[in-house]
Amino acid sequence: MRFISFIIFLSLVPVLHAQEREHTCRILFLNGPQRAASKYYLFDGKKSQEVKLPRLSLSPIYKLRSGDIKLWLLTSPVAELEEIPKGAPSVTITAGTQDFYLLIARDPLNTTVPLRMQIVNANYDKIGRGDMLWFNLTQKYLVGELGKSSLKLPPRKSSLVKAPAREHGNYPVEIYFRVPGDNRTHPLIESQWRHDPRSRSIVFVFDEGNRRAPRVQSFSDFRMPEKKEGE
Repeated sequence: MRFISFIIFLSLVPVLHAQEREHTCRILFLNGPQRAASKYYLFDGKKSQEVKLPRLSLSPIYKLRSGDIKLWLLTSPVAELEEIPKGAPSVTITAGTQDFYLLIARDPLNTTVPLRMQIVNANYDKIGRGDMLWFNLTQKYLVGELGKSSLKLPPRKSSLVKAPAREHGNYPVEIYFRVPGDNRTHPLIESQWRHDPRSRSIVFVFDEGNRRAPRVQSFSDFRMPEKKEGE
């Protein structure tokens, strides 16, 4: 009986490994400087790769090994865990978080690398082409209308908004916000945004300096469709 159980386990191993896909991520330095002060590297415990920290666009897509991993952000490449400088910023990614955004922010208290990292799960099966994925990094509450869709975004939460339009073109946007302890609604955005039904849009809401109103920044994340076997 034990032998049969062992054979069944061995037969499942390839299936389990096949389900463990490598991680993919794109990096964004929200409210970062015009140009990064130096080169930066991501180390996943086995290898380092140089990465870009853009502030006005998403970085290229970076691929990382599968499974539960820990990432360190460094200013020089390393090959072994023992080489990681003490205090280097790090984050942990679970095996199920196959696609994610890596948000970078300043951290002047870190004397090793004055930055910190935050993981935003963005598994592609959660959002379709043309849809919008909103991330609220503030304590404000946002509501509004985005074309034919509505937005309700609580503090420190994310919200999936279905495609605001069907075709290429502009659509109307009206967004309002509330601050903690104040029931009044304040206007934030009244504008026209461009819709691309081929791309998903990633929208971040974050505080900037001492401004009362939050800042909203949208990024188009177009991915080439993965080719199926035999194509």
